[in-house]
Amino acid sequence: MSASRSFPRALVYIPLALHLIPTLGIGYLIVIPQSCIAGVNELTIGFGAANLGFVLSYFSGVRLARTRGTVHA
Repeated sequence: MSASRSFPRALVYIPLALHLIPTLGIGYLIVIPQSCIAGVNELTIGFGAANLGFVLSYFSGVRLARTRGTVHA
């Protein structure tokens, strides 16, 4: 695969990174340590699982869009 073809494919994942980096950073580095749910417990694991679910949904949506193609208006 050439670099000119792989670069646009990588651009699809920029919104994912722009969502996850602040979400995980703010959640795990600012909010959770200063709250009553600090530490590893059901709530922090649930927060991580929710973000993992978002990532899996995003990958599934990108894959589905690539297989079905798009209609250009």
